[in-house]
Amino acid sequence: MAPATYSRLISFLQEDLAISPASIAVAERAGGNHCRNHKQDPSSLPMILWQYGLVTLEQLDKIFDWLATA
Repeated sequence: MAPATYSRLISFLQEDLAISPASIAVAERAGGNHCRNHKQDPSSLPMILWQYGLVTLEQLDKIFDWLATA
């Protein structure tokens, strides 16, 4: 994923879904370099957020919808 797209994803998570920066940081740490590497599979961060209970299934669906159009 391009760095600009990753930045837009983070903005979407924070602004549209009200996911805290702390929750995003937890998911990034849990994913290690995989989440910070912009060539990654774009679904890893949302899946880690969900696995850690930081987003609901409804929010996860919205994230995947956003990724599909990004």
